[in-house]
Amino acid sequence: MKITEFLQPQGVKLGLSVADQNAAIDELIALHSAAGNLSDAAAFKDAILAREAKGSTAIGKGIAVPHGKSSAVSKAGLTAITVPGGVDYKSLDGNPSNLIFMIAAPDGAADTHLEVLSKLMTMLMDDNFTKKLVAATSVDEFMKIIDEKEAEKDREAAAKAAPSSKKTLNLLAVTACPTGIAHTYMAAEALEQAAKDKGFDIKVETDGSGGAKNVLTAAEIKDADVIILAVDKNVEMGRFDGKKVIKASTANAIHNAEDLLAKAESGDVPVYHHTGEVSQGASVDGDETLGRKFYKHLMNGVSHMLPFVIGGGILVALAFLVDTIAGYGTTGGGNFGQMTPLSAFFKYVGGLAMGLMVPVLAGYIAYSIADRPGLAVGFTGGLLASSGNAALASFKFLPDGMEDIAENYKFISQSWESTSGFNGFLKSFAFQGSGNTVSGFLGGIAAGFLAGAIVLWLKKITSGFPKSLEGIKPVLIYPLCGVFLIGLAMCFVLNPIIGLINTGLSTMLTALQAANLIALLGLILGAMMAIDMGGPINKAAYVFGTGMLAQAALDPSLGTAAYISMAAIMVGGMVPPVGIAIACKLFPKKFTVAERETWITNIVMGSSFITEGAIPFAAADPIHVIPCTMIGSGVAGLLSAIFGCTLMAPHGGIFVFATVGNPLLYIVAWLVGSVITAVLLGFLKKDKE
Repeated sequence: MKITEFLQPQGVKLGLSVADQNAAIDELIALHSAAGNLSDAAAFKDAILAREAKGSTAIGKGIAVPHGKSSAVSKAGLTAITVPGGVDYKSLDGNPSNLIFMIAAPDGAADTHLEVLSKLMTMLMDDNFTKKLVAATSVDEFMKIIDEKEAEKDREAAAKAAPSSKKTLNLLAVTACPTGIAHTYMAAEALEQAAKDKGFDIKVETDGSGGAKNVLTAAEIKDADVIILAVDKNVEMGRFDGKKVIKASTANAIHNAEDLLAKAESGDVPVYHHTGEVSQGASVDGDETLGRKFYKHLMNGVSHMLPFVIGGGILVALAFLVDTIAGYGTTGGGNFGQMTPLSAFFKYVGGLAMGLMVPVLAGYIAYSIADRPGLAVGFTGGLLASSGNAALASFKFLPDGMEDIAENYKFISQSWESTSGFNGFLKSFAFQGSGNTVSGFLGGIAAGFLAGAIVLWLKKITSGFPKSLEGIKPVLIYPLCGVFLIGLAMCFVLNPIIGLINTGLSTMLTALQAANLIALLGLILGAMMAIDMGGPINKAAYVFGTGMLAQAALDPSLGTAAYISMAAIMVGGMVPPVGIAIACKLFPKKFTVAERETWITNIVMGSSFITEGAIPFAAADPIHVIPCTMIGSGVAGLLSAIFGCTLMAPHGGIFVFATVGNPLLYIVAWLVGSVITAVLLGFLKKDKE
């Protein structure tokens, strides 16, 4: 099939002047609609914008190729516009784009169109060809230029298939981008053209959205002198063990193919030794900033953590709903959410899922940094962050009733309580028999990065080991040493330090309550609920509130202060997810498409007093999100205390509003705090590219 079978004359407009990127997208989508390619133009635009949110499709040299794959596409098609004056399309080289093609690909259709469109991507790498297209004065001339160039490419492909006499350097390459539509094929064409200019043989495997094409065989890999990986996503690396491998991004291949070929020709290329991991893609040659690398690793953890937050959080919310329907909203107390078999089941399963949140976060941050060997170390660090050290205080050297053994084995005769020396140090510092040592999701983030660094360090110091030991590194050395080192770091540094911080916070809160500074106490408790969203500071406030409820049961004189404190705590914890959900609707440009789609989930979780729904947003942009949620939650807690709102239940969100004193004003405090959070996010967060 030919390119012009996808690009109809009614799908081309020449000599346009457009204001910005969005206007250009609208023009191209309108052409698709006119050509009958779309069943839902608005849905297709969402797909286009979702792709742009991952990175601009303007590849430089005045060219942009926006593309989207969607069920809103009724048939595969191509549209094109020329903008002689150029338009800012956020190009990789910073220059305006004056030739823009838009690809519309249907979901689930045959991939014949991808092969044809990939040919266009390679044709666009010819500067003379693109200049002719921009200079075309009629649609017929535009289409003719494409036909002639396509015929030329077909002749070149036929010649390439014939046996080659050039064998000065045998090259292989793999190109792959996340969407696999444009950059994959343009990088392949750039490498092929650069190799042709130098007289080298090269075969390029393209890992596109239609699957891998031109796949490298084992024999070809064996005979290759150098293999170039121009990839922006993970690819299987085991087949390249023992070969010279150059790693780069698709952008490097598109713009600097000659440099990659020169490096291959020099012979100064490291030999790759496979250890079970996959390629990290664009960052492997250090072409990313430190901040960008940090963000990429962090988001890898957040994206894997999110399903646990959403799935577990909604199941917990269902547990509260079941108990409310069953009539336990005012009588459930601390067992609210597990008063019936069904609610207990939801609470148990949902709680376990949410308990995996921090370990998964840490594990996949470490995986992003150090590949597969980082998983075990990261998971362990995250589990220690979420569990803390206090559980170790229940251990004893001697089981109860077995004291007679001590007479025969003097070396274990000391009891746990009388331990001194090194064991005493372990008990009093790391194990922290009293106090809170849970470091929560902030500790999980630290554990993930630390675990990744530990594994990279272990790889470095073991790089000189005999090759016969390569196989035991990922299954023995990395997990054993890594888990031990992350255990030391978490138990002796992060968890105890946060435990001291929490002790200080609890002392401060108790002093404020004793001084009868109820309004100030409400402000502080509300703000604390939004600092780390389920982490140690949040838990310190919550434990204070539940402790006040327990004291009120014994001392009725504390009742009002205890119930006001609990109300401020819960409303503060309900604000962050709801405020973020409102911001997603009021300020959509501040969030990615994936983030905006979570607004309903955040409404449900916030309404259920599950603050953890805000964690993915706080983890992705803590500098802007955490201050906004703190202020909104603090205001909500302050208003709740000023209004004299009281709460006797320690959990439940809207499902226990029947127990709230002054419920209407309580709702006002909640909504005001949520709106303040949303407005602040709208002002402080930057637009998402």
